[in-house]
Amino acid sequence: MGTESMTAWDYLLWVAFPYAASGVFVVGHLLRYRYDQFGWTSRSSQTYENRLLRWGSPMFHYGMLMVIGGHVVGLFIPKSWLEYFGVTEHLYHLGATWLGTFAAALTVAGLAILIYRRRLTKRVLLVTTVMDKVMYVFLASTIVFGTTATVLYQIFGGGYDYRGSISPWIRSLYSFQPDPSLMSDVPFFFQLHVLTATALFLLWPFTRLVHVFSAPLGYLVRPYVVYRSRDDPRGAGARPPRRGWEKSERPLERSRK
Repeated sequence: MGTESMTAWDYLLWVAFPYAASGVFVVGHLLRYRYDQFGWTSRSSQTYENRLLRWGSPMFHYGMLMVIGGHVVGLFIPKSWLEYFGVTEHLYHLGATWLGTFAAALTVAGLAILIYRRRLTKRVLLVTTVMDKVMYVFLASTIVFGTTATVLYQIFGGGYDYRGSISPWIRSLYSFQPDPSLMSDVPFFFQLHVLTATALFLLWPFTRLVHVFSAPLGYLVRPYVVYRSRDDPRGAGARPPRRGWEKSERPLERSRK
């Protein structure tokens, strides 16, 4: 289908909406970092409940890392590049289907635990904001629609080559040569997945998801923090101070010398 047969809705959904979401995503993060640095946090609720969080959080985050990695390869790396390095269509389909299904199952299970915890643990529910609830709705919808599309078309169906439609559509947006006709024949659940993901990016700067850009990478290279007690070691099992450290004293004791 050529661009001359596109309707106003096609341009709204597949051109205007993605560009608007991208603009809000970038400008929203800059403004929030400038004016709301104290709110730039995931607002940890670990002190309110830890048992479910200990299972749900790693499952969700590790699953999402795998999902994001698969999307980067499938959507942003052209098919011809992968074939140049020996990744055939069959090999890519096997990896994307089965590894993607595992990553999706892990992500869905982790998200279900987190939502269950947030909804049924009273203390966690009390610190849940309206934007948290909106974020969970769009995040869950994006994951569910993407998983449904994978199961229906990639596992039980004949397979759908989104690298021939969705991938070049995304790259056309970033090259500022949008081609909405590429999305006209995309299956319904893939379209829903794309639209809810775009809406999630639109809401991103106003939710707790901003903590994604605050990974503590500096922790890996920072110097050790040394703690020294002001009191003398007491008890038979206390370790004596090592040589080379200046003994720490209370100001009152120091003034008496």
